[in-house]
Amino acid sequence: MTTWKIDTAHSAVHFSVRHMVVSKTRGRFTRWSGQIEFDPDQPLKSRVEVAIDPDSIDTADPQRDAHLRSGDFFEVEKYPQASFRSTEIEDLGGDRYRVLGDLTVHGVTKPVILDAIFEGSARDPWGGERAGFSASTSIDRREFGLGWNKLLETGGVLVGDKVELQLEVEAVKQAAVKAA
Repeated sequence: MTTWKIDTAHSAVHFSVRHMVVSKTRGRFTRWSGQIEFDPDQPLKSRVEVAIDPDSIDTADPQRDAHLRSGDFFEVEKYPQASFRSTEIEDLGGDRYRVLGDLTVHGVTKPVILDAIFEGSARDPWGGERAGFSASTSIDRREFGLGWNKLLETGGVLVGDKVELQLEVEAVKQAAVKAA
């Protein structure tokens, strides 16, 4: 099995959620890390681990970001890390996979399923090898203790419950460590 370190400078963790029922607010996390154990010849033995700093949330609105960091949402002082750890990989054919795993947000761990695609691999100009992956899932934020909301006069709520997560990952193959 080959270990690939996620190159966060060429990768992204994005999310979107309904705002006032009529539109979507989009954002990202700017500080995160992870690794993937992946061999295209043995994809079902793969593993994925990612750690996200929720304090790094960026929705292009500093006031909203501060609210999202507060006790109403991520409560970053108490829960400084979110994480994902895969538990099983299912081959859907071609370069498509279902990645089952445990997502921990706000101190709550729930199983989630990521729909993933292996985008391929290539040599970089410096002799390294890079691989691309994309994945997506939807979660109900209330299941993770992120239940704050406001009712609207016209019906509906200020913040939708369904959060769509999208990951675009470029990972760098790590040198194999030889046993002594």
